[in-house]
Amino acid sequence: MWHHLKAILKQDACLAYIINIVDMCINLGHWPNHFKQLSTVIIPKPNKLAYNNPKHFQPIVFLNILGKLIKKIIANRLQFHVVKNDFIHSSQLDGLKFKSTSDTRVALTHVIRSEWVKNRTTSILAFNIAQFFPSLNHHLFTLSLEKAGLDLKVTSFFANFLV
Repeated sequence: MWHHLKAILKQDACLAYIINIVDMCINLGHWPNHFKQLSTVIIPKPNKLAYNNPKHFQPIVFLNILGKLIKKIIANRLQFHVVKNDFIHSSQLDGLKFKSTSDTRVALTHVIRSEWVKNRTTSILAFNIAQFFPSLNHHLFTLSLEKAGLDLKVTSFFANFLV
């Protein structure tokens, strides 16, 4: 559980071992299979009269907790690198550290008011791209990582990670 892992990570020696695992995964360009394994538990949704319909159940997916931690570390490193090197467009606000919905509101208000000054009307199209990443073109993604200036080891790691 997370609270067990947090207690372990308070010990410098344990934290150093986990950072070594992260570094080795990246240096070898390999994401171990045991971090890719998951367990699914099917839980019945409450207050259903009958459970003869698959929609009356909720699947819950459990990932390896150490793998989740390592993915968070790698995601933070990747985000730091691409933000530091101005690879992310300034209008990208979602999913970044130190950005919030308030930032989005301010940016959106600025765009709308700028158009009003020019006597123009504005409209907004919003959509959820959460399902975008399962259909991500892996080759294009690794090329984008190379363009972002990431080391070949890192791009190899992500190519292996996506398999």
